[in-house]
Amino acid sequence: MILVIKENTVKNDIDELIAKLRWMKLENILTEENGRYHIAIVNGGDANTDFKQFSLFPCVEQVLPFTQKFKLASRAAKKQRSVIQINGRTIGNNLFAVMAGPCSIESEEQIHETAALVAKAGANILRGGAFKPRTSPYEFQGLGKTGLQYMQAAAKKNNLLSVSEVMDTQDIELVANYVDILQIGARNMQNFSLLKQVGKTGKPILLKRGLSATYMDFLMAAEYILQTGNPNVILCERGIRTFETYARNTLDIAAIPILHELSHLPVIIDPSHGTGIREAVPPMAYAAIAAGADGIMVEVHPDPDKSYSDAKQTISPQTFTDMMNVLRQIGKAVNIHVQ
Repeated sequence: MILVIKENTVKNDIDELIAKLRWMKLENILTEENGRYHIAIVNGGDANTDFKQFSLFPCVEQVLPFTQKFKLASRAAKKQRSVIQINGRTIGNNLFAVMAGPCSIESEEQIHETAALVAKAGANILRGGAFKPRTSPYEFQGLGKTGLQYMQAAAKKNNLLSVSEVMDTQDIELVANYVDILQIGARNMQNFSLLKQVGKTGKPILLKRGLSATYMDFLMAAEYILQTGNPNVILCERGIRTFETYARNTLDIAAIPILHELSHLPVIIDPSHGTGIREAVPPMAYAAIAAGADGIMVEVHPDPDKSYSDAKQTISPQTFTDMMNVLRQIGKAVNIHVQ
């Protein structure tokens, strides 16, 4: 249930209500939207609990039911789209976030060169993998802490935010010390222990859709993070596995308007993993912004053919620059601002 708090209610009255809910063993989370407070009761109670009784409290204006199993991610919990602020940068609010960089951080020189190139073309977030989940244990697994240090320096030098994947609960604190956004990869979308722990950092979380996950699966995974009290979740559609074998994955562009209808969370697209085909990355990025995405995540390398991982889907700095120019033109047509 959602308790809609009356306007101009003093904080002490809200605190008293929350204390009452806790005494009743009703797990709840307080949210604020346009100066109005809402209390989402997300757990506790049973079939005999009369939630309508809360309408008798002087500070409660209305008691509303949840219409979906995912509660905090739903439009019932928050009608307006979430806007995430990160160190003076914005994701959402008709601003198109561009995350770009190599699949793997290979060397200090490589990440610095890439950061400078993507920043010049208009990216605002540097992506790069320090811990790499590879299909084969014999492939390059990343530089770990050293890679994170290289990335942090490169991002700061080029006035970029940074995002990198965390794969294990034991690495959360390490990764959080070096990057602005923690990424949960597709393979870990339903690693619920990991979701709970990354949520507790309070840092923005980029959650990638699992290879075979439905929209419900995806949003329920986001719920695990939101339930920790961390509202800063970014959904990332990165392609799903279908019967098609030519492309690496099938990029679900329809996920953008559907997720926006179901949830208030920002939605970005990863056309690199979504297709696995270098030539398909720009067209899918164009489709993403036209469909109303809040951003994209693309793999860029100074020499794509020599990339340690995902070379076939990695684009060159020149292709990235050309793509950014087209995205700005499309953005004007759909009222989305690209840097």
